[in-house]
Amino acid sequence: MTPSAPAVAAVPALSAPYDFLARLVGLWSDGLGWVGERLGIAMLDYVFMHHALLVGALIAVMAPLIGTFLVHRQLALIGDALAHTAFAGVAVGLFVNSLLGTGISPYVTAIVVAVIAALAIELISETTDAYNDVSMAIVLSTGFALGAVLISLNTGGLAVGINQYLFGNLSTVSRENAVLLVVLFAIVALVVTVTYKQLLYVTFDETAARVAGVNVPWYNRLMTTLTALVVVGAMQIMGVILVAAMLVVPVAAAAQLARGFREALLASVVLAQIAVVAGITLSFNYNTTAGGTIVLVAVGVYIAAVLAGKAQSRRAGGSGDDPAPAPER
Repeated sequence: MTPSAPAVAAVPALSAPYDFLARLVGLWSDGLGWVGERLGIAMLDYVFMHHALLVGALIAVMAPLIGTFLVHRQLALIGDALAHTAFAGVAVGLFVNSLLGTGISPYVTAIVVAVIAALAIELISETTDAYNDVSMAIVLSTGFALGAVLISLNTGGLAVGINQYLFGNLSTVSRENAVLLVVLFAIVALVVTVTYKQLLYVTFDETAARVAGVNVPWYNRLMTTLTALVVVGAMQIMGVILVAAMLVVPVAAAAQLARGFREALLASVVLAQIAVVAGITLSFNYNTTAGGTIVLVAVGVYIAAVLAGKAQSRRAGGSGDDPAPAPER
C-alpha cells in the first residue's frame, strides 16, 4: 500500500512540491532505464528497481549519518526499539484502512508512531532516571505488542499484508514511496548539517556541553526523532526486522579504518553504498530477500574492514587495538 497521490493533490500546499519531486524521481528512473538499455543490464529494465536503487542509495547516506552519532553514544540498539514501534505504526495504518477504508499510507502512520516512541524513550529516561536501555526495552515491547494486538483484531488478511513491512520488498517500492523517502532524506540531511557541531558536542561530552549552555535534552530528543525518520525510511527495503543493521554495521566497519569522526562518517556512507548496491543486485539476480541480502553483504564488508584494520595496525607497528575515532572540533 502506498501514499495516495490524489490525496496529496487535494492539498494545494503539497501538490506542487509533490509533483516536482515526482518528476525528479521520474527523471532518475528514465536515466537508469537509458543506462540499462545501453549497457544491457537486465535489472534496470524494471521501474521498481529504479525506485529501489534510489531508496537504497538515500538510505545508505541517512543511516550512517545518524548511526555514527548513535554508535559513539552507545545507543546502537535504539534502532531496533524504534523499528518495532514503526511496526506498530504500520499495523495502525493497515488496521484503520481495513476498518474505515481511508487509504492512509502505513508509512505515514509509521512515521507518526515512531516519532512518538522516540520522544517517549527520552521522556522515560529523563523522568524516571532509568538507563536508556531500560526505556528502549519498554518502548520496544510496547510497540511490538500493540502491532501484534492490532493484527490479531483484524479478520481481513492483515497478517498477509504485514509481511512486506517485516522483511522488506523491492517490488513494492513505488514512485510515491520514493518521493516520501526523498522528503525524509532532505529533512535528516538538513537538520544534521545545521546542528552538526551541537550534536557532536553532546555525543562526546554531555557534561561539557551542559556547561557550555547547550540544551542537551533537546538535542537528545532531536537525535532520537531523526533516528525514527531513518528507521521508517529504511523499512521499505530492509523490513522492520533488519532495519537497525544499517544504522550500526557500516559505522562499525568504518570505525576499523577511520582516524577521526568525520572520516568515519564519510567512510561509513561509502561502505553502506557498497552494501546496498551489491545487496540489491544479488537480491534481484538470485531472488532473495533484499533486507537480508544487504545485511549479509554489510557484515561481509565489516569483516573485511576488521581484517584490513588489523593489517594496517601491524604495518604501522601498533598494538592492533584501534581507538575509537576522536571528535573533530
